Amino acid sequence: ERVDNPYVGADVYVNPIWSANAAAEPGGEAIADQPTGVWMDRIGAIEGNDSPTTGNMGLRDHLDEAVDQAAGQPLVFQLVIYNLPGRDCAALASNGELGPEELDRYQTEYIDPIADILADYADTSLRVVTTIEIDSLPNLVTNVGDRATATPECDQMLANGNYVQGVGYALAELGAIDNVYNYVDAGHHGWIGWEDNFTASAALFYEAANANGATPDDVHGFIANTANYSALVEENFSITDQVDGTSVRESSWVDWNNFTDELSFAQALRQELVSQGFDAGIGMLIDTSRNGWGGPDRPTGPGPRTDVDAYVDGGRYDQRINPGNWCNQSGAGLGERPTAAPEPGIDAYVWMKPPGESDGSSEEIPNDEGKGFDRMCDPTYEGNPRNGESMSGALPNAPVSGHWFSAQFQELLANAHPPIQ
Repeated sequence: ERVDNPYVGADVYVNPIWSANAAAEPGGEAIADQPTGVWMDRIGAIEGNDSPTTGNMGLRDHLDEAVDQAAGQPLVFQLVIYNLPGRDCAALASNGELGPEELDRYQTEYIDPIADILADYADTSLRVVTTIEIDSLPNLVTNVGDRATATPECDQMLANGNYVQGVGYALAELGAIDNVYNYVDAGHHGWIGWEDNFTASAALFYEAANANGATPDDVHGFIANTANYSALVEENFSITDQVDGTSVRESSWVDWNNFTDELSFAQALRQELVSQGFDAGIGMLIDTSRNGWGGPDRPTGPGPRTDVDAYVDGGRYDQRINPGNWCNQSGAGLGERPTAAPEPGIDAYVWMKPPGESDGSSEEIPNDEGKGFDRMCDPTYEGNPRNGESMSGALPNAPVSGHWFSAQFQELLANAHPPIQ
């Protein structure tokens, strides 16, 4: 029988591969026991492979390890479902192995085998939390049509419907398993926090929850800020503040967004989703793995009131050049440690993105994982409309996405907030 919040009264799975990578770093032992998501980012990951970064543990191997860690008590196993056809139509670094029209392969070679394996563990004490297809559905709102941010790839995915159909199929097949809790990726405030994105995205999420055999009952909740860097709470200014009659919304950083941080965004999005037709009991997750923004440069109070930009920029924790920057961000730190039920409407803070795993390579690196080179991961890149034509803010010398990035891990440790004890 499903519980209201799977994280309450349960431990959470510690991935031994990530834990070993963390423990091998200077100072990493202090967080090596933290739970992180297990990513199924290609068909081969289901059975496992001999990658130097992921070892040879397949999904069943991880689940067997999780059963051992559980020892008969409730334990959450966090699984990232991430292999849609035409995956990440606006970001080359995280492109996937399946072409835009390969919905059938996605269903039969990817989702079906995952569902079959998970079904074998339905009678265990595991609570399987799935993060469904990050960076997918919001692209069909923000990066299509006549918008400056549109891409031909996202227009294609909107036209063929395979994002909606794929998410619907995943929800239906995985949601039919008694101990699976589906959480759909909902972007982050710096992506869909504006009026013309916010409501439209919620409506699209509801459409996908009714597609290809799914119903809204297959959705237990949503997850915000997956693998992103948006601050959890900006304490030094609020969306309603004004400086000499100019609102914070008019600042260059906020840029008329309705939100300044992920907690306020997630709580508001939850209410919007309920108004669109989702169950009033849905919960939100927030990925806090890399949004701490601590260290010596963390502001201790608001910026000067000389003008609204000085006020916001001087007080904001999030030190990115632009909130649209997403790849291996310089200056980032570990955020809040994974915590159950931290705030109303929030089921948990999670580390769904394993800290220390790269977002993408700083330069083109040939690979057999289907991952391209994205200039947003190049520290010399001067930007595009999706990041306000800003510098990328990315760290140099990064490996292919998902591979261990020691320099980033060390920076995340140094800038952790709360600090590492």
